[in-house]
Amino acid sequence: MTLRAVIFDWGGTLSSYADVDMSDMWRMAARRMAPDREDEVCAALVAAEAASWDRIALDRRSTQLRSILEIASGQLRLNLADIALDEAATSHLDAWTPHVRHDGQAVDALRQLRSRGLRIGLLSNTHWPRSFHEHFLVRDGLAPLIDTRSYTSEMPYTKPHPSAFVSVLRALGVAATEAIFVGDRPFDDIHGAQSVGMRTILRPNAAVPDYEVHPDAVVNSLDEVVQVVDSWRGHERS
Repeated sequence: MTLRAVIFDWGGTLSSYADVDMSDMWRMAARRMAPDREDEVCAALVAAEAASWDRIALDRRSTQLRSILEIASGQLRLNLADIALDEAATSHLDAWTPHVRHDGQAVDALRQLRSRGLRIGLLSNTHWPRSFHEHFLVRDGLAPLIDTRSYTSEMPYTKPHPSAFVSVLRALGVAATEAIFVGDRPFDDIHGAQSVGMRTILRPNAAVPDYEVHPDAVVNSLDEVVQVVDSWRGHERS
């Protein structure tokens, strides 16, 4: 079937993988929530996020940033108003801002794919709100190049659950066999996309867990994605 769309993962694929200390990412939020218990609250937030990802690995159910804040505050018996939780969420996201950078080849790769008449999608496993992702996509010029942007913080399930992939395919108006998924996670991205019938391109990331899976192609850079796509489309025309 004719290739009509390319869908990208975000972290580690379109954006550069950030190796950060999670305590640093949560410290300002903890200070907002209870300045006199900053270390204790920070540790609880780090633990709540880690537990959230551990649970996701078991049941694939998605979560939101607000839920992590509420879990930690509940465990510590902090009776916080909504505005305090909102301020803590903003502080946490602000801490991430200096670490969010898109790959230097992302804009050019997306432009080249679009110039070939392909639709472009994004599907990210995240508990961050849409507005935070969108801010960086706009800042770095990627937003106008991506036809639909899907975040699991707005879905019942995360990758590799089939429903996450089906959601973005429907938004693009393409069948699974007409789309390629590009990601850095063998299980979440490659296995998940293959389970619904998509072709896959793995961009290896040494920082993520391995999984026995066989992607249709392996690349080390985003410009190689364009080369692979051109090769496959050439075979379709021959």
